[in-house]
Amino acid sequence: MYQKMDNLIVVLDVGSAHTRVVAADVNEGVLRYRGHGAVDSAGMRKGLIAELGSAARAVRAANEQAERVARINIEECVVGVGGPHIRGLNTNGGFELGSRMREITREDVRTAVERARAVERPPDREILHLLPRQFILDHQDGIFDPVGMIGARLEVDLHIATCSGSALQSTVTCANRAGLEVTEAVLESIAAAECTLSADERELGICLIDIGAHSTELAVFFEGAAAHTASVPIGGAHFTNDLAIGLQLPVVQAEQLKLEYGNCVVTSVPQLAEVEIAAPEPQRLSLRMVAEILEPRARELLYFVRESLRHGGVIDALGAGCVLTGGGSLLPGMLDVTESQLRVPARVGAPLRISHMPAELTHPGYAAAVGMLLYAHRTRMTRAAEDHGLRAKIRELFAASF
Repeated sequence: MYQKMDNLIVVLDVGSAHTRVVAADVNEGVLRYRGHGAVDSAGMRKGLIAELGSAARAVRAANEQAERVARINIEECVVGVGGPHIRGLNTNGGFELGSRMREITREDVRTAVERARAVERPPDREILHLLPRQFILDHQDGIFDPVGMIGARLEVDLHIATCSGSALQSTVTCANRAGLEVTEAVLESIAAAECTLSADERELGICLIDIGAHSTELAVFFEGAAAHTASVPIGGAHFTNDLAIGLQLPVVQAEQLKLEYGNCVVTSVPQLAEVEIAAPEPQRLSLRMVAEILEPRARELLYFVRESLRHGGVIDALGAGCVLTGGGSLLPGMLDVTESQLRVPARVGAPLRISHMPAELTHPGYAAAVGMLLYAHRTRMTRAAEDHGLRAKIRELFAASF
């Protein structure tokens, strides 16, 4: 029996290809890696849980691995949410503070956000994040935190990230069946941005493109705030399936061929380059033929990304370009296709290393999981600071009463 820890943060990333559990603890405000587990996913179809029993067994196996490495009991976790059901929208709301100007309080900020979130949405949509883009105080915009300022009317421009309620509940139920209580849900693209984007990039305008197995998650930041979130129903598994069908290969062999010899730019592959494959029968295969299958799919993916950015009104807000992460970001040529389709510079984003974290977790495929750790840690620190400030004000109030 392992020990139980109170200062533990555990994240669960149930992906289409891999299920990952990563654990860290907080010691004197510093996040420190404790252990992780990763197994092949089961019970998944098109980025969603299709069979709860199989998916829960994969979660339990990954969690048991993490417990053995960390030598701790894991009972609760933060889950990542992604997939083709992700939607984002921008809205605005506000209210009059009264007949006279007064100081803005934290409660006023909450009221403005509640007014802005009161938009009509389909009944099956669940709000994941309320992300203020800016506050407007008496027609003065560009305010990040209005608390303590003086004014008569407060408004907020708000980005709302939503997901399918049934998809979220399936993930929660899957974790519960594996013996884990879910304390929080985080949009995977927002989490991945936490550990791959710099403050300068968020200010200038940046698009995070998280390429998973069955979907690609998008998150655009401009002037330091989230401006657009969306999902494209194309991922790395579609590239593999194209090779399997086009070359009449088993899916496992097509995946290996993609990882070892794939390229999304035909002209980058020498004309006479070949590789010998053993199944279904020994033959020599042109690597240009492989690229000729992969390049159209890469261009299709980036076409849908561009259309999503255009529809969201952020296509011209990418002053710092794009950051590609997720397992699919490492396919050779993907950066070239991204730059040619979006006409902005692009780079691969690997997760920032936290204390004691092994090198294998710096792979782009772990960006969402590591980002969830950082996101959960930051939000806990913020809540603790707010609670401390509230307690200090209450003590001052009582002291003034006597």
